[in-house]
Amino acid sequence: MAADIEKKYPVKVELIPSGGGVFEVRKDGQLIFSKRATGRFPSHEEVLDKLG
Repeated sequence: MAADIEKKYPVKVELIPSGGGVFEVRKDGQLIFSKRATGRFPSHEEVLDKLG
């Protein structure tokens, strides 16, 4: 997913290791997707749309 984001947008993606099944996507410090809140992983398209 990080490669897809970097391919579509001129940004550098930072992956931060975590535990306990946490998967979050933030843009400018704002949470735009949380696996904990939704109970599922996002599709690549879902994240790319929210970043746009």
